[in-house]
Amino acid sequence: MKFLIAFFVFGVVAVIAAPVDDSRNAQILRYENENIGVDGYKFAYETSDGVSRSEEAQLKNVGTENEALVVRGTITWIAADGQSYTLNYIADENGFQPQGAHLPA
Repeated sequence: MKFLIAFFVFGVVAVIAAPVDDSRNAQILRYENENIGVDGYKFAYETSDGVSRSEEAQLKNVGTENEALVVRGTITWIAADGQSYTLNYIADENGFQPQGAHLPA
């Protein structure tokens, strides 16, 4: 179940942050990746086309029947309309919980 939630989060974010024409030539400006083992992970990146994303996951209630992977993240991108958008999300035993914001350019 916990991997299904993480997979769902990745899929939703990938669709929301679909690339625009400028993305094909984007350069990676920053990349961080920390795999902290079987109980979580952490990553972040930023690209020259205005996309930035960070995500962190931790396993909670380890070893119990209530064990759950909690994923928290944020992604910001510039849409085809030239406006900057941010999606913050949590995915846990309560499902996917997105919160969005439009940021003035």
